[in-house]
Amino acid sequence: MKTPLVRVRLICFPLDAAARQGRFGHARPCPGHEGLRGLDTGEWAGRTLDEVAGREPEAVRAWLSDPAYAPPGGESVDRLIARVGVELAALAEGTHRAEVEQAVVRAAVVHALELPAAAFWRLDVRPESVTTLTGRAGRWNLLVGQPQDEL
Repeated sequence: MKTPLVRVRLICFPLDAAARQGRFGHARPCPGHEGLRGLDTGEWAGRTLDEVAGREPEAVRAWLSDPAYAPPGGESVDRLIARVGVELAALAEGTHRAEVEQAVVRAAVVHALELPAAAFWRLDVRPESVTTLTGRAGRWNLLVGQPQDEL
């Protein structure tokens, strides 16, 4: 007997004006999938990386090198990966579509492939791209190189 198949297509938002300026986001929601909301950058939200690094260089260094470090009032990469993993585990059988931030796609791939959290910063996600994960019995696969016409 086959176990139920779950497919989730993560569609990355296009860059908005703030993102094009390199500003930290505000944990953008994902309707229908609370656990797939964006990374909470706390007090850094709305500021650019250069602005934050100019005032808090050690904090930025810690954030980029320690997945357990959280920006003031925000959440760590470890916490994001765990939250996204819980949401993926709770998906019902079938195909799901979620519009998410780039950080959520990174977290989903790290969780699904059981990569070390440090790999989060090594994954580049293009705006308006689709990342597909398929799962069965708690095991996830990443679909890479899907032709455009199949979407």
